[in-house]
Amino acid sequence: MAMPKEHIQKTIEILTEWNPLGPKAKTITDLDDYKTEAIDILFQLQLRNTNPALIVQEILNQAFKLTLSLDDCADAGKRIQDVIKDTKKF
Repeated sequence: MAMPKEHIQKTIEILTEWNPLGPKAKTITDLDDYKTEAIDILFQLQLRNTNPALIVQEILNQAFKLTLSLDDCADAGKRIQDVIKDTKKF
């Protein structure tokens, strides 16, 4: 499943702007502006028909041992879903 680079870049921008890691982000040397997590989120959105906030929550909590709630992830999930809907290239 090819993922448009535009989707990846916009998702990176959403996650970087939100920065769920906060100041801890500076201590993670391979963070790469949440690129890996952005790709994982987009991939899961392709595979699963579920709440995008749940996917964001699962991936970020697992990747960084966070305890984000669905409410914490709701805005980012909606914005990422909107990126996909706007271009419909999946």
